[in-house]
Amino acid sequence: MPGNKKAREADEVANDFSKGKVWRNIIYQAVPLMLAQLVQLLYNVVDRIYIGHLPGADTLALTGIGLAFPLTTLIAAFTNLFGTGGTPLFSIARGAKQEARAEKILGNTFSLLLGASAVLFLLCYFFRRPVLYLFGASDASYVYADAYLRIYLFGTSFSMLSTGLNGFINAQGFPRVGMLTTLIGAVLNLVLDPVFIFGLHMGVGGAALATVLSQMVSCIWVIRFLTGKRASLLIRRENLRVDWRLTREIAALGLSGFIMQGTNCLVQVVCNATLKVFGGDLYVGVMTVINSVREILSLPVSGLTSGSQPVLGYNYGAKQYDRVRQGIRFTAVLGILYTLAAWFLVVTHPHFLLSIFVEDAATMQAGERALYLYFFGFFFMAFQFTGQSSFTALGYSRQAIFFSLLRKAVIVAPLTMILPRAGFGVEGVFLAEPISNAIGGLACFVTMYFVLYRRLGHEQAAQREKKKT
Repeated sequence: MPGNKKAREADEVANDFSKGKVWRNIIYQAVPLMLAQLVQLLYNVVDRIYIGHLPGADTLALTGIGLAFPLTTLIAAFTNLFGTGGTPLFSIARGAKQEARAEKILGNTFSLLLGASAVLFLLCYFFRRPVLYLFGASDASYVYADAYLRIYLFGTSFSMLSTGLNGFINAQGFPRVGMLTTLIGAVLNLVLDPVFIFGLHMGVGGAALATVLSQMVSCIWVIRFLTGKRASLLIRRENLRVDWRLTREIAALGLSGFIMQGTNCLVQVVCNATLKVFGGDLYVGVMTVINSVREILSLPVSGLTSGSQPVLGYNYGAKQYDRVRQGIRFTAVLGILYTLAAWFLVVTHPHFLLSIFVEDAATMQAGERALYLYFFGFFFMAFQFTGQSSFTALGYSRQAIFFSLLRKAVIVAPLTMILPRAGFGVEGVFLAEPISNAIGGLACFVTMYFVLYRRLGHEQAAQREKKKT
């Protein structure tokens, strides 16, 4: 129809990231992404807020959710392997006007996410008991962890498809539609949580059921858009057959995001097991609260760097190297300013941040000191986010993978085990994070500057000289 054709043409003009101010393109992408990620947090954060205030459970219910984190993080890791691997390739192909290749990437990513979700569900569901005890569960906390997981895992496919495919909506220049993906599900989760948890007296299991139903609705929304009339590049049946050569490309680029989440899973396991020895269930609950605060405070800088990736990838594919450099500079400066402000908030209002999730006096007292330690030098995270996202956006998979491993697997996990046994006790667990932020973040950013940023400047200069001749 003429009206649909004109609307699509208007979208294509608006979504050409090689035109207009780079910072405006990034903000246009990033703001809806931040809102979408904020809403995404509601899936889990609202659960934790309600669960942390369950009558009669003290901190054990929250501790149980903390024990389930490594498995939910593992699911997120495989989502990143294919979702964050496919999206930058898709953006580069789109910028190079290779639409057939872009659609093939989209179709393959869909099939890979669906297949991986089925395998993960079976493994996690049937082995959850021994795994939870391995992760540091006690007999008391296991009851809550199992009640949550045995329902939550039924939403594995919904979660992976909605999260993993939503980036392809944003990469086509529809960040508001992408924001609605999580907004719809999160609002539903917000409404259903109190109904199931308190109204139907389902407790922790009710929180999990609300999440599963919300993820299902988000999944339906994403798939309908990517098979509908408005999107310019669609999921097509002929592209669903897995191309193993393309799969290797997707996995190679997504391996960075996979390792980031996979090492998060490793660190969560190591933290919970170490805290059980040096602090007991109380400190496992404290770490659950701190992780929740970190997710909230990291969200804007994460949304900013994620929003920059389609813009950087598109301009890189279009060989607009000066615009890529502008985008990296803008992302770095804004990220550093924000993380400094977030650090100030932690220092001045720790009690408020903790009280969002828990009322227990013992948890509040232990948590305040732990919060100070964990967030010390938080601004170093901006360097890690900027360097990591730049490598990923432009297809530098080896560097992205290396720095994912460096910060978590090489620095945090060993320090989490060493520092408590070196005389720091339970505080050593919380000190490992700021040390890794400083070393890993600076190493990632400095390497990105010399390996990527400066090289782009040389290539841009070479282009100008070629035009002159």
